[in-house]
Amino acid sequence: METRREFVKTSVLSIGLAGVTKGTFADAGTKQKETNNEMKRYQGGISPWALVLNTSTIRPAPNLLEKIKIAHETKWDGIEPWINEIEDYEKQGGNLKDLGKQIKDLGLIVPNVIGLWDSMPEGEDAFKTSLEVNRNRMRMAADIGSLHIAAIPAPDKENIDLKWCSHCYKELLKIGEEEYGIRVVVEFVGFFKGVHRLGQACAIALDADDPRACILADTFHLFRGGSGFSGLELLQGKFITHFHWNDVPGDVPREEQGDAHRVFPGDGILPLKDVLVTLKNIGYTGCLSLETFNREHWKQDLKVVAENGLKKMLDCVKLSGV
Repeated sequence: METRREFVKTSVLSIGLAGVTKGTFADAGTKQKETNNEMKRYQGGISPWALVLNTSTIRPAPNLLEKIKIAHETKWDGIEPWINEIEDYEKQGGNLKDLGKQIKDLGLIVPNVIGLWDSMPEGEDAFKTSLEVNRNRMRMAADIGSLHIAAIPAPDKENIDLKWCSHCYKELLKIGEEEYGIRVVVEFVGFFKGVHRLGQACAIALDADDPRACILADTFHLFRGGSGFSGLELLQGKFITHFHWNDVPGDVPREEQGDAHRVFPGDGILPLKDVLVTLKNIGYTGCLSLETFNREHWKQDLKVVAENGLKKMLDCVKLSGV
């Protein structure tokens, strides 16, 4: 790929040194950077975002190695595991750094791991106790090469103290970055009593007063928690580091929907086309991760489920025209 220096040199030769100003160099560099960004696409040029398989979609597969194999064979760009799967792999004698190398050698990325449970308990003593477990979870996620790990604002309760959650998140963010080289991201859960809305997750991240603060969004949780999707237009793309992608049925009231109601993109009622256009407009550059917990899918051949899921994801991106 042409470097900026090479580009500028070529531009100078073509227009003559006499016509080159400081502004000319700056404009050329900006245009080349924009061109390079446009060229960064996945799935044979179809998607501007890497498409990732969250292991919940194929949860009944016997172990993490089998899930990685399915993701690779069905041509996903990456895999998003759950922390219990990584813990089980290590308990059974597996070396996580070796596993990370295997994943990379297969051409897969690990953008995120789910996650840091009970990461924001009430009270300093309880929080410090929780760090014993969550430090190890950060270590394990980093060992397999994950870029992020999601912090779930739990234990869940009504009237949760967002200021306290922000205090906990600030410390988690610092520990993750400085001790393990992994970024902790705030995830909100639409059916929680506490942090179930986009605005609450944003408040936790913003009030941490750290430029590395960020959130994880999910189409199901945006719908289920009542946030909707217009608020995404007000965010900078870099503030969202990861996005779970799925759809919901139209025959179940919003307030009654749970994880098991999630369906493939395009099989439900969510305005996914519009959301993708919004993500492109705000400069989102993370991944789209298919995360479903569909019990009917779990009864099927899981490789076929993964294949169908990727097709649905690609159809969704194509339909949006991004």
